[in-house]
Amino acid sequence: MRNIRAALVADPELGAGNVLPKLREHGADPDGPGITFDTPVDGRPAYEPLTLGALQERAAARAAWLYAHGVRPRDPVAVYVTSAADVFLNFFALTRIGAIPALMNGNMPAEVAPGFVERLRAEYVIADEAHRAALPGREVVDPAETGIGDPAQAPPYYRHHADDPVVITHSSGTTRVPAAVVHSHASLFAAIRRVRLVEPRPSHQVRELSVLPAAHAAGIITVNQALCNRYELLYLSAQGGEFATSGAAVLDAIERWRPTGVFGFAVTWAELARHDLAARDLDSIKVWFNTGDSAHEAHIRRLVAVGSHQRYTPDGPLTVPGSRFIDGIGSTEMGHSAFHITHTSESDRYGRCVGRPYPFAEVALLDLSTGAEVPVGHVGHVGLRSPTLAPGYWNDSVTTYRTRFGGYYLTGDLMYRDAEGYYYHVDRAVDAVDLGGAWLYTAQSEERILVRCPDVRDCTVVAGREDGKVVTDVLLMLDAGADPDADRSEAVREALGPAAGATLRRVVAVPDHEIVVGPTGKVRKFLMRQRHLTV
Repeated sequence: MRNIRAALVADPELGAGNVLPKLREHGADPDGPGITFDTPVDGRPAYEPLTLGALQERAAARAAWLYAHGVRPRDPVAVYVTSAADVFLNFFALTRIGAIPALMNGNMPAEVAPGFVERLRAEYVIADEAHRAALPGREVVDPAETGIGDPAQAPPYYRHHADDPVVITHSSGTTRVPAAVVHSHASLFAAIRRVRLVEPRPSHQVRELSVLPAAHAAGIITVNQALCNRYELLYLSAQGGEFATSGAAVLDAIERWRPTGVFGFAVTWAELARHDLAARDLDSIKVWFNTGDSAHEAHIRRLVAVGSHQRYTPDGPLTVPGSRFIDGIGSTEMGHSAFHITHTSESDRYGRCVGRPYPFAEVALLDLSTGAEVPVGHVGHVGLRSPTLAPGYWNDSVTTYRTRFGGYYLTGDLMYRDAEGYYYHVDRAVDAVDLGGAWLYTAQSEERILVRCPDVRDCTVVAGREDGKVVTDVLLMLDAGADPDADRSEAVREALGPAAGATLRRVVAVPDHEIVVGPTGKVRKFLMRQRHLTV
């Protein structure tokens, strides 16, 4: 196993678009782990594992069908489906041909999808029954039909260059219509090559469960890193947020499949935090892995209280109670989280600390008015240089170059760094509000509210200008059993601090459906502002 990992790292042609053939080339057992899905696949029942060989054979069937029906190298092909199996099998099939799969989150609103496909200038569209009606006037391919191809007729594997576009994913759409982000063969594999394949392999059997959106860059990275490390992987089809698998369903999957690790976005942990985790059988869990938005302390502390992890001592590994939580912050454009920090039940470095950068990431906190880096302890705009970065936006050079500054990619985040080199995320730049000498940071405020209000499961701070002054509404989602009529205004005002607290207009408990979220479960604060600041 170690030799396969070393051979993969040393192979300069290996990238996000050719993992399956490279595994076979370097001697991976075709009867070894592939992917397990929670939906049926070509007559196989849900939860029946697909071996590496079966995964390659099912992808070859689709490649044969698609090639026979005219799909060719460099053709953009939109994939708008529900199940994780349909996402990944078509991804592998299209990259075999050398086409460019454009993966659309199944939760993308029907009114948005046609415009997104049009901007792609997609040659073909693969859409299941649930999404076909959203694309009137377009000829679409049923993903079930692609699975009937003859694997023996699949074309030879396309030979990708490092810079070749290998997949198009899209942003969460929290600030605008989802943007089409293009990833290269090398960029989407860079973190796997530099971190995941060289870090120590755990001594225990690794079984990973992913609740990440399959159509996201993080989904492809998760699959490829599990395959290359020869880990077992179960991929759930539903995602976090309004359309999601509930926290209970994720817990059911954990109890049924007994993974050692779980991948998710911050919304996943908020969903799990609804439940009494001590009442569930979570003993198999050793690590939780978060990407996207950084996770909240209130949710992390509940998760690390269950499961166990290994601590290495001079006398060898020791199993201790409580799991680990690996937090960070990332985005579609970043290609992989640029930061990481590991929490246990003994951790005390919170306050939206996202840790330190990975070795491959160069980070600068910038004052955009001068181009200079801000001093330690001061908030600046995050600039990133990294081999994981997406080359840009598909058919949108304006946005591509607008996000570049002084040789850095601007992530849209605001952070500060402490004297020890740890980074703290305070807000998205578009959500922060200038109070005239002070700033209201909505994400940082939400973190502080959750710490001070233990019966609040999650919250959203909506702040902006109305009639010439800044006003702030705080929307609370309460734990089961919490008193919805309790007055939490003073605790919230204290959490906001004097300057931001002076802008507080109201604190109200709301049901989950009143929080507007995007396809990946992120809160769409610009829409929340439009809704609340016109009341």
